[in-house]
Amino acid sequence: MTIELKNEYLTVQFKTLGGQLTSIKDKDGLEYLWQADPEYWNGQAPILFPICGSLRNDWAIYRPQERPFFTGLIRRHGFVRKEEFTLEEVNENSVTFSIKPNAEMLDNYLYQFELRVVYTLNGKSIRTEFQVTNLEIEKTMPYFIGAHPAFNCPLVEGENYEDYYIEFSEVESCSIPKSFPETGLLDLQDRTPFLENQKILDLDYSLFSHDAITLDQLKSRSVTLRSRKSGKGLRVDFDDFPNLILWSTTNKSPFIALEPWSGLSTSLEEGNFLEDKRQVTKISPQETSRKIYDITILN
Repeated sequence: MTIELKNEYLTVQFKTLGGQLTSIKDKDGLEYLWQADPEYWNGQAPILFPICGSLRNDWAIYRPQERPFFTGLIRRHGFVRKEEFTLEEVNENSVTFSIKPNAEMLDNYLYQFELRVVYTLNGKSIRTEFQVTNLEIEKTMPYFIGAHPAFNCPLVEGENYEDYYIEFSEVESCSIPKSFPETGLLDLQDRTPFLENQKILDLDYSLFSHDAITLDQLKSRSVTLRSRKSGKGLRVDFDDFPNLILWSTTNKSPFIALEPWSGLSTSLEEGNFLEDKRQVTKISPQETSRKIYDITILN
């Protein structure tokens, strides 16, 4: 099912499969969101839950108090991105989707939960609010959540990928961890200098020749994607997320993903207990955790 929100600036569409964004068009009909060409990548803006990235061997291992010596299977980026969400509510400027675990999810992730995703259209901005509720009576629930929106790049016919740049809201100097594309894991101790006292990153396909770029040391909580030729662009604000992933495929795909994540793939030195992973969010029984990010069209 496709749902549409519209105002004088934007027309935005969503679908119940994955509860995700599927289109962002401006008043001139220019499409900003990647349209899932399978030659490159058949995704668009999946929701990553209850993990971001990968666990070691895809195993979610729980402490004995949860279930003795229990290992669940949670593949890369979690399981909700391929599930049907319930359409809870639509009004003039917002849409709400929700999902609760089915039997297969509970076999591998030991917590009763509800994930609600509220999209709000306000002017030229689309706000995404993730509301994660721990429905357990006694157990504290660990989780991660992330967004994976991909944007057309170039946006305008006749432009090239290299005409675009990313601008960080702060001057940045940071390194990035080594990644292992075959497993999805990281080595946070083995790092390579990446940004050096700069706000601008020029786009080039060589950036992604190995894998995605994991920015886990940014001061910026906002990034802008913009064309030097047409000036077209967008901004992603991610105050509630400590990590930003930049990704495009190795076959020179005409998109770039700007991904706010609450946590990262397992690092080589980390243990296997899900509850102990770096940056894990823990929710007390019957409580709700909220995380928000915004996409703003700049032209």
